[in-house]
Amino acid sequence: MRAIWNGAIGFGLVNIPIKLYSASESSTLDLDMLDKKDLSNIKYKRVNENTNKEVAWENIVKGYKIEDKYIVLEDEDFQAVSPEKSKILSILQFVKEEEVDPALFETPYFLEPQKNGEAAYKLLLKALMKTKMAGIGSFILREREILCMIRPYQDEILMVNRMRYPEEMRMYEDLKIPSGKAPKAEELKMAETLIKSLAETFDPSKYRDTYNEDLLKIIKQKAKGKIKKVKETKQPAGKATDLMAMLKASLESGKRKAG
Repeated sequence: MRAIWNGAIGFGLVNIPIKLYSASESSTLDLDMLDKKDLSNIKYKRVNENTNKEVAWENIVKGYKIEDKYIVLEDEDFQAVSPEKSKILSILQFVKEEEVDPALFETPYFLEPQKNGEAAYKLLLKALMKTKMAGIGSFILREREILCMIRPYQDEILMVNRMRYPEEMRMYEDLKIPSGKAPKAEELKMAETLIKSLAETFDPSKYRDTYNEDLLKIIKQKAKGKIKKVKETKQPAGKATDLMAMLKASLESGKRKAG
């Protein structure tokens, strides 16, 4: 692993020097984009729109357009924005984790204590575990202020969950949300029974991405000259009048699997 941010957690008057590491990675297959004619690799180039010539990385700058004029930003301009947040992940408050809507969560990161920060790191970890609380804070990462939650992960390490700001969540008023009559009492009772029959303690190890495995099998079959026929699938359609029948069938199916 390679650290993507070095700094410190601001915990009251205590500073805990830490390093930030990405806690997740993509599991998708690495597919290349090819020219259909001769299967040559497609390359992306950074091209000047006026000269149509490729521009080297060292000659690329960032700018913001104001009244048809670009204001070019230097590294010093980014560093001048909240410089204290570029090195300090300040915990602003502590909350119960269940108070935070999961829709706000984004990327997870691991936190590793740096030299002389081990004792304070362990203290914060154990205190969060004991109180069953999580810290909400912010810091600057890659030229953006990050809202985040600090919490124990598997009772062994501190994890940072990057969070969306409320204004980043889209509104849903334009969607067709069902309204009108409430479900029938017997339908609701049957749905509750079905939910309870499928209820169990969450175990993430039971789930894995099988799509890439299946796709890799198809790729290997094609390499051997075998082509798998695609099974035609139709979008399932359920009518309101079928609800009770479908609920009963679901319960029966669950009982058979359990048996």
